[in-house]
Amino acid sequence: MIKDAAGRYFASFVVDTDPDTDAQRWPVEDAAGREVGLDMGLTHFAVLDSGEKIASPRFLRRAEKKLKKLQREHARKTKGSKNKEKSRRALARQHAKVADARHHFHHELSSRLVREHQAVHVETLHVKGMARGRLAKSIHDAAWSSFLNMLEYKAARYGRVFQRVGRMFPSSQRCSNPACHRIDGPKPLSVRTWTCQGCGTVHDRDTNAADNTRQEGRRLYTLKVAEGHHGDPKRLRSDGKTRDPGPGTTR
Repeated sequence: MIKDAAGRYFASFVVDTDPDTDAQRWPVEDAAGREVGLDMGLTHFAVLDSGEKIASPRFLRRAEKKLKKLQREHARKTKGSKNKEKSRRALARQHAKVADARHHFHHELSSRLVREHQAVHVETLHVKGMARGRLAKSIHDAAWSSFLNMLEYKAARYGRVFQRVGRMFPSSQRCSNPACHRIDGPKPLSVRTWTCQGCGTVHDRDTNAADNTRQEGRRLYTLKVAEGHHGDPKRLRSDGKTRDPGPGTTR
């Protein structure tokens, strides 16, 4: 039995799952041939290569006003008093409410993506490095690592493919047109659409990145299966040094 800071009790137990039952629940046949690439962000929590954009719930940001009020009230209470403990518990309950809402959102979205697709391809994120800047609070609020971990274990449980793409792969710089794949270089975040100088395709920045992630994820997984590798970083490169095939070739 575990008691959290909000005064709630949780029971912990272990169960065995039946692979046959899991296979019947989310049949692989229902998702055959469907793949999805994800581009994670702050304006939108995730963008799919199909163009679908998942709004960012911003649970912490939405609860900030109430949290600040509770924090002020807690600071005013006399140390060691019953009122101090009462205000601490109220503050902890509000933080728990935010965490529970975020957890529920992650579970719903990850379950949907795994259930509907045979393969899920995502970019490897350097969350610790990104969280050192001015967007730290928003990045922690999104909790990308928790979401991607859910995707990974659910994919393994239900017989789906989960493939990470190296974080140095230029997904937002490369044209996702398979006949082009020109790398036009870095662009400021203010640029949301751009035109490829090689083939003239007009790209939505996030959808293009998600499509590139899907293509690169498929390439890495195909190579892994064909050559019997299991994620050897020296063999399965996915970064800026990946050879650009150039016009007229597919990848």
